[in-house]
Amino acid sequence: MVELPFDCESNPRWRLLEAARDQLAAASSLEEVIGIVRASARHVVSADGVTFVLRDGNNCHYVDEDAIAPLWKGQKFPMSSCISGWAMINNQTAVIPDVFADPRIPHDVYRQTFVKSMVMAPVGLATPVAAIGAYWRDKPVISERETAAVEAIAAMVGEAMARGKFAAA
Repeated sequence: MVELPFDCESNPRWRLLEAARDQLAAASSLEEVIGIVRASARHVVSADGVTFVLRDGNNCHYVDEDAIAPLWKGQKFPMSSCISGWAMINNQTAVIPDVFADPRIPHDVYRQTFVKSMVMAPVGLATPVAAIGAYWRDKPVISERETAAVEAIAAMVGEAMARGKFAAA
């Protein structure tokens, strides 16, 4: 079971992270895993939006989201042209306090949204099969705890997917 990166007793939001870990440990389908992330991740990090992205061959499939305005649910983008693809290809978390100052971001796509800052964490061990993203409309500083919380959720999802042998497309 994923060790949480900090003491959750100090903040009610972090206790939500513990609850999500317990729910993900009991998840029996990919749909259930996605639903748990959709229902909990946004509240854990006080984000304006979260997304669950699956690797689909050479594409990123934005499977689900919970956000203050529609983003990319249901859409697919080439792995090489989106930040979720970058996170999976590099097996590294992207912490982006200003999406318009980061060359990895397709700026024209983001101009149509509320998103100004984000964290995108890969899901999976050796070869990531998904990514979890948290978005903010006004957050010039993303804390280490917020980044660690998104990474912890991604690790929990990776464990649940591996345990359930849920197939990513």
